[in-house]
Amino acid sequence: MKETLQHVEQMVDQSPVVDVTETFRQFQELLGELKAKIDARFELARDPSSEALEAYGTYPDGPGGRLAAYTGPEVDWMVHSWLGNPQASFANLHLTVWLGPHIRVPHLGIALLVWPEGWFYLDSVPRTQLLQDGDYYDRYYEPLNEEWLAVREQHPELEWFTSRAGFIRSSLSPTAQCYSFPRAEEYIALVRRLTHEHVDRWLGWVEEAEPVPDAERAALAAADLAIRRNIAERDPANVMGVRFFGQETTDRLVRGLWGGDRELPRP
Repeated sequence: MKETLQHVEQMVDQSPVVDVTETFRQFQELLGELKAKIDARFELARDPSSEALEAYGTYPDGPGGRLAAYTGPEVDWMVHSWLGNPQASFANLHLTVWLGPHIRVPHLGIALLVWPEGWFYLDSVPRTQLLQDGDYYDRYYEPLNEEWLAVREQHPELEWFTSRAGFIRSSLSPTAQCYSFPRAEEYIALVRRLTHEHVDRWLGWVEEAEPVPDAERAALAAADLAIRRNIAERDPANVMGVRFFGQETTDRLVRGLWGGDRELPRP
């Protein structure tokens, strides 16, 4: 299997400039389908801090984006967003759900990228030390191991994405999917299947979860926030936001990803 070992800006700069609007549209549609499943399960309200980010930039005439953040009784922070310039090769889309501390189910992480090839990230963000908590690994990760291996074995044309940032590499779980792929329908269909299956599975985990004892919830919430903030602030791809919109707007977008400006209370 091949491997991608470049920063996102290198991937973009070393590729031809092409209009990827159609792939961007397909990715938007896919995230919309997944979000609809999540919306049907959880009570969610948009945090007012993200309303000013409903549309920024100059899209479709140039770079632009949207960031909508939500919270609710069972969801600490959900982000549905995109950023980029699809007419000039690049778009980055996110759907992430960080659960409240009432249960210990892994958080949901999905990101899609066009650079102008395709790229996707799909993961269950653990909420414990997997090497210490074997039962947690056995419940949420070992059942996905065969599928993870099958994707690698059955699709050798995919390119495993290895971040040049060690911190970001450490954020991936053992069953994370993180690949570059040709922008052909068969691969977009694969991404569609894997993401839908995982969201369905994740929603099942939520339904079956046992409650976390009240005395342990504050520590869990603090750990969740620290992880979310570190991932958002340390993401090397933030440089693309600076390139398109400048440092001030990028800083605001990063805070939107982790909830730095949130107005509604945490669950």
